[in-house]
Amino acid sequence: MTLKTALLASSRPRRTTLALALCVAASLCTGAARAQTAAPKSRQTPLTLAQAQPQTPTQGQTFEEEIVPQRYANNPDVDGFINDMVARYDFDPTALHALFASANYSATAVKLVTPSPVPGVKNWRAYQARFLDPVRINAGVRFWRANQATLQRASEEFGVPPEVIVGIIGVETIYGRYMGNFRALDALTTLAFDYPNTPNRAERMATFRKNLEDYLVWTRDAQIDPSSVLGSYTGAIGIPQFLPSSIVQYAVDYEGNNHIDLRASTADAIGSVANYLRQNGWESGRPVVWNIATDAGSLGIAQAAADGKPEPRWPLSQLLRSGLVLDQPDVDIAAEAGTPVTVIDLPSPGRGTEYKLGLKNFYVLTRYNRSFFYALAVYQLGMRVKAQMLATQPGVGVGPANGNAGNGGNGNGNGMNSAPNGTGTTPPGQQD
Repeated sequence: MTLKTALLASSRPRRTTLALALCVAASLCTGAARAQTAAPKSRQTPLTLAQAQPQTPTQGQTFEEEIVPQRYANNPDVDGFINDMVARYDFDPTALHALFASANYSATAVKLVTPSPVPGVKNWRAYQARFLDPVRINAGVRFWRANQATLQRASEEFGVPPEVIVGIIGVETIYGRYMGNFRALDALTTLAFDYPNTPNRAERMATFRKNLEDYLVWTRDAQIDPSSVLGSYTGAIGIPQFLPSSIVQYAVDYEGNNHIDLRASTADAIGSVANYLRQNGWESGRPVVWNIATDAGSLGIAQAAADGKPEPRWPLSQLLRSGLVLDQPDVDIAAEAGTPVTVIDLPSPGRGTEYKLGLKNFYVLTRYNRSFFYALAVYQLGMRVKAQMLATQPGVGVGPANGNAGNGGNGNGNGMNSAPNGTGTTPPGQQD
């Protein structure tokens, strides 16, 4: 039997009844993201992201979450998982069987992670515009002002600029406004045991099974009812949309109350995002992107070197010798000759593809969500918020820019409205 739960983008937390209006920013993401993205380029890296899909709500739009109750009661695969949890973590088997008997299969989550059979058209300008809209920028200014001391402390401790932290939280949930209303237990269980039939199904199921495992350990240790936590349709949780495995590995108590709460504590969210980036290799004081000149020769070299891989691997000097010209007068070419970069390609229908060079810190942003669109939108949103902070309150604890920002704060020249779901164009763990 399939039941449907109405989802409403402007409502509040989910109740236990099945037919109920819910706030769901997350559910809109994948579908819209698919419409913005073509088939992924190369993608073999397992999911190591903090979150799965940024929340992009559409106010007032309702739709229904389809669920199947009790699908996981007396399920052989689930029973095997329970036995493993009992053996490895000393869980009470009776309690786990009861918990999974209450878990629902979410047909909606399955639909949202299923790639579209028709490749979409990637559109950087549309994606950029959605995430760099005035609502998000103004909310970012308010968030920065309200949490200025915590952002500064995190920046000094972890070496991550406030604008980068602000950019991530803004893209993910508009500063905690839209954190998703899927039960994390349902989403994780569904994707761990009933992931759709895709080429990477086995890998994805293993990833979600690990997240389900970490979810149960985390909620037990934190004394949280595992059936009460809400999140995205992939089980990403809280203000920064951390998957459970990232909560276990990277979340920190930054409020100092001996309790980590990414759902309600902005301090814990800020510290955890900064710690995540540092642990994934953020280089303090270094640039994120460099701009490329728009002459035909430079664009041709960039096009030839753009392979869709986020890992920096082209020495800057090699690209320059080939004829590429930087539009970045503050770069010391001699000192940076050996710096590895990746070529970021930003296609938009009806106009020429834009290109930038991404450095190590750009790659670190793609570790949060493996997408060029996502990483650049995060960076540019943070720069826009910072610029507005300086314009309205000059010198108010904003701190210096993190290396050569290029025209990042100007959104590649223009733009302001974007796509949804994380990587902004692809299912979790995939790239535009």
